Amino acid sequence: MTYPGGTIIRYSAASRINHWITGGCFVLLVLSGLAMFHPMLFFLSNLFGGGQWTRAAHPWIGVVLFISYTGLIIQFWRDEMWTRDDLAWTGAITRVLVNEEDGVPEVARFNAGQKFVFWAMALLVPVLFFSGLVIWEVYFSSYTTIEQQRIAVLIHSLAAIGAIIVWIIHVYAGLWIRGSMRAMTHGYVTPGWAYRHHRKWFTRLAETGSKGPVPRVSHDTPSIRSGS
Repeated sequence: MTYPGGTIIRYSAASRINHWITGGCFVLLVLSGLAMFHPMLFFLSNLFGGGQWTRAAHPWIGVVLFISYTGLIIQFWRDEMWTRDDLAWTGAITRVLVNEEDGVPEVARFNAGQKFVFWAMALLVPVLFFSGLVIWEVYFSSYTTIEQQRIAVLIHSLAAIGAIIVWIIHVYAGLWIRGSMRAMTHGYVTPGWAYRHHRKWFTRLAETGSKGPVPRVSHDTPSIRSGS
C-alpha cells in the first residue's frame, strides 16, 4: 500500500509543545523532589539555587504539570479509550518486546502500552497534585492536621515512585521503537512506520485522504464498555 505525500502527521505542533512542557516539568519535579526526599540526594538542590529555592519551586512546577497534563487529556482521551484491539495486542506483547511485529494484531492510533502510560499518568498526576496541596505548608498548612500531612507525604511519595516507573517505561519505548522520537520532535512519521506500528490508523487515514493526525471521517473501533 502506498500513501501520497511522503509523510504522515502524527502530532500537531500544539500537541508536541504540550507534551514537552509536561515532560520538562516532570523531570524538574523528579530532580527537586529527590533533593528533598533524602539527604544523600540534597546535592540536586544546587540545580535550583539551593534548598530554599528547591522547596519553593517544587509545588509551583507541580501546578504547571497538572495544567499541562490536563491539556493532554483533553486532546487525546478519545483516541486513548480501551478497545478489543488492545486486548489482542496485549496478548502478543512478547512479540512486541522483541520487535517482531509479524502476527501482532493491528491497532489504531495508540496501542495498549501507550494507553497504559496515558491513563496511569492521568491517575498519578492528580494524586501527586492534590496530595502535594496538603503538604504545601506556605498556603495550606493551617487547613490540615499533622496526621493528615503525614499520610499525604506517604501517598505523594508512593505516587511519585509509580510515576517515575511509568515515565521510564514511556521513555524506553520511545527510544526502542525507531521513528517514535521523530514523531515527538518533528510531528511526522513515514507511511511505512504508520503501516507497521499502527496499521488501522494508517488505513483510516488513507481511506479518508487525510495526512493526519486523525482521519477526516471517524471510524473508531467500538469500545469494550459499549458492548458492541
